[in-house]
Amino acid sequence: MLDNKVCIEFVSRSENEGFARVAVAAFVSQLDPTIDELADVKTAVSEAVTNSIIHGYENAKEGIIKIEAAISGNEVSITIIDNGRGIENVDQAREPLYTSRPDLERSGMGFTVMETFMDSLYVESEFGKGTRVIMKKKFN
Repeated sequence: MLDNKVCIEFVSRSENEGFARVAVAAFVSQLDPTIDELADVKTAVSEAVTNSIIHGYENAKEGIIKIEAAISGNEVSITIIDNGRGIENVDQAREPLYTSRPDLERSGMGFTVMETFMDSLYVESEFGKGTRVIMKKKFN
């Protein structure tokens, strides 16, 4: 049974990344997380949104990023969706230090960071159509 849900849409501008992380943190706060747990969620959301802006929409064209967050029991599920360029090879993109944008001196650690701070990470993408990143975290 779903306890609560929120959906947010915003333009893929870098200045909206901070809004996204704070909005999701405010929603997750009803689970009474520790400061460290809240920081983990904020970091993971930040990485996912930044990936959508830089890689999905390539910082060149603006698009819409959608966040769906749902709480069920003591678990939050956070989905970040873009309709950008998609990922050609998801397995390769999830490898530490891999980046499709070496021209921007990206570290290639986005998915690794998300996996580290969340309990689970699922990525589905279709090249030319967009990406959906689903992250879950349980709280005590």
